[in-house]
Amino acid sequence: MLASAIPSVQKILIVRVSSFGDVVHNMPAIADIRRRFPDAQIDWLVEESFASLVELVDGVHRAIPFSLRRWKKRWASPENWREIGAFKRQLAAQKYDLVIDCQGLIKTAWVASWARGPLVGLGNRTDGAGYEWLVRFFYDRRVPIEPRTHVVERTRQLVAAALGLPKPHVSDDIDFGIDTRRAALAVSELGLNLPVPYVVFVHATSRADKQWPEAAWIELGQALVTRGASIVLPWGSETERATSEKLAKEFGAAAVVPPKLSLPAVVGLIDGAAATVGVDTGLVHIAAALKRPTVELYNFSTAWRTGGYWSPNVINLGDASRHPTLGEVKKALAGFGLL
Repeated sequence: MLASAIPSVQKILIVRVSSFGDVVHNMPAIADIRRRFPDAQIDWLVEESFASLVELVDGVHRAIPFSLRRWKKRWASPENWREIGAFKRQLAAQKYDLVIDCQGLIKTAWVASWARGPLVGLGNRTDGAGYEWLVRFFYDRRVPIEPRTHVVERTRQLVAAALGLPKPHVSDDIDFGIDTRRAALAVSELGLNLPVPYVVFVHATSRADKQWPEAAWIELGQALVTRGASIVLPWGSETERATSEKLAKEFGAAAVVPPKLSLPAVVGLIDGAAATVGVDTGLVHIAAALKRPTVELYNFSTAWRTGGYWSPNVINLGDASRHPTLGEVKKALAGFGLL
């Protein structure tokens, strides 16, 4: 049974430190809070590499960078422990009415416990999501979630329960609250001359088994170029850059391989695209969050858990038994008027 609705919440700390896609999927909870508590101060504890992305979210008062990935690389360094101690003191200096750990891992529950305020977290693991049962010893209150729950709804339900509010409806307006004006400014400051219309190809993923065949990317890109579109191929590592440049050669002057972009610039790039096509990764989830024409390519039965359901502009293709075909992607893009 949920607690009674909290009559007044002034300060809330949201803890969701990673990964890229999960940070994106956590964003609608901010708008949910603001609808009920428009004057609340909402801070968000996040891995430092994603802080600039969280800063784009309307309603976030402060993105607090968490440096665990960097700290782990120099765990024995005295300087490292001094930095951790300073961070812990800084976090404890603020008194929160509520601290909500949306990730459910020992590392996030541990750091969330450094903040001053009642700590609420997940009471169980949901299908396909990370969860470590020892976190229950850190929480003042645990919220159970039905196992088969979309990642966006998991966080929305957790936050609603933490605030004593009714369970949100899937049919509610899902608002990621991303400031596209600031993102567009980040792109314009780079001086990129992007030919319009352009389609963003997101070919890169951390897992090889999530990739889409190179031959399919080439044939799709050539079909789009024939119809007057340009192809933009962003990248995040040297390996990804090499793949982008290799694909770009197949599209000639119609291809653009931009420099390595900041996260705000990536958001601006995607927001200005006629469409984004890509594998299950953070950049594609940004496109879906922006409710821009998006084709998400899945090689696993995970679209129910991470795929966009909040806009007809988001099309999810493929699963574990049937990988997305070139014909399906072309049909989806035809629906957007691009083929």
